[in-house]
Parts: sequence; C-alpha cells; structure tokens
Amino acid sequence: MQALYQLDVQGSDYLRDIGAFLREYAEDSLVASLAEQWVRGTWECLDTCDAMIRAAAIKWELSRLSGVDRSILRLGVYQLRFCPEIPGKVVINEAIEIAKKYSGQQSPRFVNGVLDAVLRQLCADGVRPGQRRQT
Repeated sequence: MQALYQLDVQGSDYLRDIGAFLREYAEDSLVASLAEQWVRGTWECLDTCDAMIRAAAIKWELSRLSGVDRSILRLGVYQLRFCPEIPGKVVINEAIEIAKKYSGQQSPRFVNGVLDAVLRQLCADGVRPGQRRQT
C-alpha cells in the first residue's frame, strides 16, 4: 500500500525505485518480491482497478478519496481481480486491517463495503468461480 501511495503521489517515474523501497522495508526477500509483483501489477492495471472502484463506490469520486484509501482499494481490487490464488475474504480482511492502521476511523467500513461489492460483482461475472456467491 505504501509503495502504491508513493506512485500515486510521485507518478510512474517512481517505478524505478520500487524494488529498492520494498527491499528496504520488507521482512525478507520473498515478501519484497511478492509486494513488488503486486505493486507493479496494480500500477499496470490501474485503469481497470479504478473503473471497478468507481462502479462499486457509486457516490464517491476517486479524486475525493484520501491517497491512503485509494491505494488500499487499488491493491485490494487488483488482488481480487488478478490474484485468484488469494481467497477474496482474505484480501478484504487484510485491506480492512491496513485501513485500521493507516487511515481514518470510517475507512475500514468504507474499504469493506467497496471491496465486498467488487468481490460480489466478480463472482456474478464468473471471474472468481471458487468464491461463493452472496445474496
């Protein structure tokens, strides 16, 4: 999330520094490698992720969200859409925990609502067939 926030603030030129940033702050090289994969993937699929966020957060403009919330949602949507090996509920729970730690009081609830709506839509579209549909 922090690397995505940096990209949001500094722009795509920061991609060249992402690996070093993550290696400096990650627990080990495997964590850094996985985080870099997710950050680069999210940034490459930013338009898709943002469109899914807009569809799920109907009354909110992306530009009105805090940079932290935007980064949390982008990472969560990327993982829901492009990382089927991660269970959807795990993605959502991790995003909520990040929001509790780094964002405002209302953010965990908002993040939960948006990501849950994205997950339900992906299940309805058959993109995450391993997930149970919710009614």
